[in-house]
This record gives sequence, C-alpha cells and structure tokens, in this order.
Amino acid sequence: MELHYRQYSEVGPPLLILHGLFGSLGNWGWHSKQLAESFSVYGVDLRNHGDSPHSERLDYQVMAEDVRQLVERLSLDSCSIIGHSMGGKVAMQLALSYPDLLEKLVVVDIAPVAYPEGADNHMNVLAAMDAVKLDEVKSRTEAEVTLKGFIPEEAIRKFILTNLIRNGQGLFEWRINKDAIRKNYPALRAAVVGEKSFKKPVLFVKGGASNYIQAEHEEAISALFPNASVKVVLEAGHWLHAEQPQALQKLLMNFLLA
Repeated sequence: MELHYRQYSEVGPPLLILHGLFGSLGNWGWHSKQLAESFSVYGVDLRNHGDSPHSERLDYQVMAEDVRQLVERLSLDSCSIIGHSMGGKVAMQLALSYPDLLEKLVVVDIAPVAYPEGADNHMNVLAAMDAVKLDEVKSRTEAEVTLKGFIPEEAIRKFILTNLIRNGQGLFEWRINKDAIRKNYPALRAAVVGEKSFKKPVLFVKGGASNYIQAEHEEAISALFPNASVKVVLEAGHWLHAEQPQALQKLLMNFLLA
C-alpha cells in the first residue's frame, strides 16, 4: 500500500513520525516542524487513517510492511522513527521485523504488550462517531454536540473532529475507516512479535498520568529492546505530545542527537 506522507525538510538524517489510532500526520505537525531543523522529517498517515488508502486488513504486521515499502519508495537506506500509541507498536514491529532499516526508535506511551479489552475508551469513541448523523449535520460544532454525549473531554473531542471532512458533494464524512478499526480492534490490542530482539537504541516515553506503560511491562520491554531507556513526562496523559510539547521535544532531541 502506498501510504500518504508529507516531507517537512531535507536536512540531516531521515526521521519518520507515525501517529496513533484515530490520528493523522497533522497531529504531530508542530513536532515535525521543530524536528525538521535537524532531520529530514517525514510525517506519515498509516493505512485507514488521514489521506492514506483504506483496507479491510489492519494489524501490526501489515502496517509495518506498509512503512517498509514507504522507506523503500523514498530510497532510504535506514531511518529513525518516532511512533505514538498505535504508531509506536507499528514502529516496534518494523524494528523487530526489519532491524537493519532503523537506526533509533522512539516509542511514545505504549508498550509492546497485549492490552486487555476495555483498557481504553476506543469503542466508546467509535460509538460517538456512529451517533453523528452525517446527512444532517451542518458544522463541526453541531457534530461536537453529539460527541459530547459520549466523550466528556473537550481535547479528545477536538482530536476526533480532525477526522470529520467534507466530501466532493459538500457533505461531511469521516475520513478514517471506522469499520476496519472496529473489525480489527482485537489485532490492534495485540502484542508485537519478534523472533529476535532489537539491539539498537530505543527510547520509551511515558505520560506521567497515563497507564499505558506500567512497571509490569518492563520485562517485555527489556526482552525485545535490551538497549531501551524509559523517560517520564510529568503532568501529561496519553496525548503527551499535545499536552507537554516542549518537554517531549527536549527528550526527543536529546535522544535523537546523542
């Protein structure tokens, strides 16, 4: 699959940025522009998200293969990758499957483990999106009123609304593939797999108020990524790149330029 991407600069070594579930490359726009001063940054839309093609299949093996094909299409011998949440698992799977393609890896607020059903509110988000009557809604403000009945957090509602776009007929539609996400959600909760560990430098960044990376995950992290370190961004949850951008940016630069 030919993923949609945006290149932010042509200076320095190549760096790919992979967003999380319900996201797109635009969610990391500020960080991409900052990092573009030192790296050739490529923001990537993963399959079924952003402006990339839709597909019925959605799992970490096929998404990692998508990114491998993009690296090949860009004629990159190797690169570093930042991946948040779902994008972090894609990046970890790529590192384990194709270790020669990566120089450094940053995993933002996700562990390489399987997460139990109900550990997050993603099904509730899909229900909220389903409840929006696309043939009737006239504005994002109207759509947000519906979302508010399911999603009390304003920041999450605004994030979800980045997926609401107008089609060629001027009607609203969701640009993400909700059906594929719902159908394949067990695969998105699954652990990444690898026969051998990835021995190059890896940085895991945890939101201080997030429970996605826990002490019990340290064994799995060490087994697959023996050269990993973990840093915590205080006063931040799962969307720490939006909540504490300056603090995260400092950690990213310190690690990637070391």
